[in-house]
Amino acid sequence: MSAAVQNDELAEDIGTRLKLVRQMFGLTQRELARRAGVTNGAISLIEQNRVSPSISSLKKILDGIPLSLADFFTLNFSSSDSVFFAGEELTEISYDPAISMRMVGRKVKGRAMQMLREVYQPGADTGDAMLRHDGEECGLVISGSIIITVGVQERLLNPGDAYYFRSDIPHRFRNPGPEPCVLVSANSPPSF
Repeated sequence: MSAAVQNDELAEDIGTRLKLVRQMFGLTQRELARRAGVTNGAISLIEQNRVSPSISSLKKILDGIPLSLADFFTLNFSSSDSVFFAGEELTEISYDPAISMRMVGRKVKGRAMQMLREVYQPGADTGDAMLRHDGEECGLVISGSIIITVGVQERLLNPGDAYYFRSDIPHRFRNPGPEPCVLVSANSPPSF
């Protein structure tokens, strides 16, 4: 492959990549141009692959996002980076047959939070030994009821009720009702 063909492919990748990055950050061509101190025509020409920017020009444009050159060239826009998950794709992480904890995005790299769909069968209990871990957690009861103990506080939560607490405080979940309790929870940082 000739150097001219390689340069044409690289320029095309830069224009397409710049458009994707700009859209990912929610910027119009005009806004990015204003932030970078260039004309919006320059942004448009680059994105249409009609001109190839110099490294310094590209860096100046990326400073308006802000995004480094290294990040610009290494961002992965492939469809393999899943952002949507069907119910059957949620990963079961509970070993207790009376408690189901299905995690959203288990294989997402660098997760800063963890979200679960939890189902506690009637009589299910996380155990006498209270849970403790770093971070914070919160949740919302979708159906059924659950007793949550956090430190010395305890409350029966019903559909629509919610909780939020520091996870280093000992806590416990129990379903005293005759039907399964379904809740959606999140914690940060991820503990699983």
